[in-house]
Amino acid sequence: MPKMKTKSSAKKRFKVTGTGKVMAAHGSKRHNLRKRPQKMKRSARGLKQITPGHAAKILKQFLHV
Repeated sequence: MPKMKTKSSAKKRFKVTGTGKVMAAHGSKRHNLRKRPQKMKRSARGLKQITPGHAAKILKQFLHV
C-alpha cells in the first residue's frame, strides 16, 4: 500500500513542535481590522497551541503523524 499523503491545506495551517504539540495561527486577523480593538489584535499575534482533543484529530486525519 502506498504512503499516506498529508493534506495540503493542513500543512499550510498547522505546525507540529518537537514535543508533539500542534500550533496554529489565531483567527480573525485577515480583514475588517479597523473594527477590532487594539488589545485583540495584539493578543492574536503569533501562534497558539491547539487543545489536545483537536490536536489528536488534526494529527490523525490530516497530518498522518
